[in-house]
Formats: sequence, C-alpha cells, structure tokens
Amino acid sequence: MSKIIIKNKIAIEKMRFAGKALARIMEEIKSLMVPGVSTWELDAFFEKKMRSAGLIPMCKGYAGYKHATCISLHDVIVHGIPSKEIVLKSGDFVKIDVVGAYKNYCADIARYFFVGDVRPIVKKIASVAQKALDGAISIIKPGLRLSSVSATIKQEVEKEGFGVVRDFAGHGIGKSIHEAPEIPNYGQAHQGPVLLAGMTLAIEPMITQNRYDVQVMDDGWTAKTVDGGVAAHVEDTIVVTQNSVEILTRM
Repeated sequence: MSKIIIKNKIAIEKMRFAGKALARIMEEIKSLMVPGVSTWELDAFFEKKMRSAGLIPMCKGYAGYKHATCISLHDVIVHGIPSKEIVLKSGDFVKIDVVGAYKNYCADIARYFFVGDVRPIVKKIASVAQKALDGAISIIKPGLRLSSVSATIKQEVEKEGFGVVRDFAGHGIGKSIHEAPEIPNYGQAHQGPVLLAGMTLAIEPMITQNRYDVQVMDDGWTAKTVDGGVAAHVEDTIVVTQNSVEILTRM
C-alpha cells in the first residue's frame, strides 16, 4: 500500500487557497444555471474564473481529458464531458466536479445544482448525498481508522434506500490529483489506515437512485447508471487537524 503523505503548513495553506477559490466559483456559477446555457459555456466560465484566481485546471490534460471540469446531468454519475450540444433546461440536475491547483497543490470539489423546478426524487437524492458527505466529515479526527469514513457514507445512503457506487472512490490529494489512500464509499468501520494530522483527503459520495452498477460510455469518460436512475455526487477536500478536521473547499 502506498504511503499517505503528511502535508506541512505551507502545503496546506496552498490547498486552502485553491479550495476557497473553487468554492467561490461554485457560488458564482449558480447564476448560469438557467435554461439555454450549454455545459460547454459552464466549463468555459469555470476555467476563466480559475485562471484569473491563479489556479491551474488540473482535469485539463489529465489522461487526455480536454476540459477544466466534469459536468454530469441526471443519470450520469461522474465524468460527464462538457458539450455545446448539452443545453440546460428546466428540471435538469447538474453536478460539477473540478480540481484546481495553486502553486502545485490541488483541491478537489464537486457540487450539485437544480435548473428551475426539479423532481422530488432529485431533491431527495441530492440531500442524502450531502448528508452522507457532512456526516462522514464530521467524524474525522486523528486516530480514526479510515474505513469508518466509508462506513458512515454507506450507512447514511442505504438507510434512505439509495445505492452506493463501487466503481469509483474518494482519494488522498496533494501535489497529485490522486494520492493514497483510496477512500471507498462503503465498507466496515474501524479498519484501514489510522488518520493523522496533516493528511489531506477528497471525500466524495457517489450515489444512485436504484442499482449502483456503472456503465462507461463509448467516449471513455461518461459514467452512467445502468438503469437510467438518477445519480448524485458531492465532494470536499479536507485536512485532518491536530484535534479535528478542516474543510478546505468551503467558504
């Protein structure tokens, strides 16, 4: 198993700067969540704002990916590709996932948005994903075993009748988008590595309305539910502190 990198104060400050900047842009982009706007335009807006804030869009060029953000609608779980052909309409459920780096250190964030009036199931699954994320983060502190974070997410999601995606996971983060450890959204509590102050992690529940199975489209990126059910995704980058936890990607 790869070693989990402990970050010093300078590294954490860079990640905090990146995280706060991404959180601000997520707030600003809300005004564009209206019918008639394409996901291509959303991506362009986000990249422009990132660069003006001094951030490098780390998704762009990652494994050949061509955009600054992943924008996933409805049954797309993650890795939706921005497109001029995908135009927002009332009722759309939009999830934006993005990684930005400041002076070589990354922060990773995902947020969801509603366009106009959305179905009750959309509001429900979105709120459950958020509750799972918040609940998982709330227990993080030095000495906790990592799998307890995974187990908390699974418990919160499954008690509401939703599925927990197995094919993708949260992860460590720092100079690289993906560092050790991998953080599944399911598992048994009290197992795995012990959390220590200075560890930086991207926690990201990915949940489905029905079956948790994933199908990846021919583009090699877009990951959808196999049954067309709605999927939700939300993510924050955190740092384990001396006594507790700090969320780096919130205002």
